[in-house]
Amino acid sequence: MASSNFVDYVKIYARSGNGGAGSSHFRREKFVEFGGPDGGDGGRGGHVILRGNSQYWTLIHLKYQRHQMAENGEGGSGAKSHGRNGRDIVLDVPLGTVAKEAETGAVVAEVTEDGQEVILVRGGRGGLGNWHFRTATNQAPRYAQPGEPMQEGWFVLELKVLADVGLVGFPNAGKSTLLSVVSEAKPKIADYAFTTLEPNLGIVEVRDGRSFVMADIPGIIEGAHEGRGIGTRFLRHIERNSVLLFLVPADTAKRVVEEYEILLNELRLYNPELLDKRRLLAITKSDLLDEELTGEMAAELEQADLLKGIPHLFISSVAGLHIRELKDLLWRVLMEE
Repeated sequence: MASSNFVDYVKIYARSGNGGAGSSHFRREKFVEFGGPDGGDGGRGGHVILRGNSQYWTLIHLKYQRHQMAENGEGGSGAKSHGRNGRDIVLDVPLGTVAKEAETGAVVAEVTEDGQEVILVRGGRGGLGNWHFRTATNQAPRYAQPGEPMQEGWFVLELKVLADVGLVGFPNAGKSTLLSVVSEAKPKIADYAFTTLEPNLGIVEVRDGRSFVMADIPGIIEGAHEGRGIGTRFLRHIERNSVLLFLVPADTAKRVVEEYEILLNELRLYNPELLDKRRLLAITKSDLLDEELTGEMAAELEQADLLKGIPHLFISSVAGLHIRELKDLLWRVLMEE
């Protein structure tokens, strides 16, 4: 993974700017004997801002820029001159980025739209100059406010891939092959476990110019919710998907229902709310089955209580079996959502 350009987790230190101090200044002119207070306000300290950018798909640009420090606000001066605001730091992040406090894990912000801006740490306000504090009984106040101090902290930025349909399955279930067939995506495909080590996205064309986004999530294994295999590193990407398409190969050593149940249980143990998403089941590599065996497996699926209300299809990405029907089914479910 060291050589991968896909980075979905970074820890950064962010510090905003101090607010500038207000000025305690008095008007001084040759023919003005008693010039009043005219101290200007201090400028605001710079913010550290996260901005959604649809052209970004990874957090790699922040991996080696972990210290982000905004500029301090400038102090006020005479003639009610306002100090310059500190320069903000704007960090472009991919859509689906979640910012959390590193120490507590509390969610600070979520960026899900292109151009959306959220303030990660807010710059200190500038202090008021002494002209704000003049009164009938105190015509010459010598007091001016100091600027507010900066804010700082360590934050974790996590990327959760935004996609309409997420592919869920064990390694070698045929997820990458399916994505390559239904879209222009070119994920790595090979006959060994954990070929996919990072999420891949593809645009799936349906009919009449309609399309949706499909995500190939790295394979799950039993115990993934505890960190086994690639573990929880990529389970969080499923949280952003509207519909989950479970893939179970027809040549699996376990029964299809049993394998589906194991996958479902991993999601439940990781985050029970994932089970509220719409689910579909595709039996991949079905070109290896004859009619009789397909009929027996279909009957088994119809009788399984776990699959009640879960649409299922027998497909083959290599042979193109029922691929169009699968895309149409996914589109209908997405429209219902």
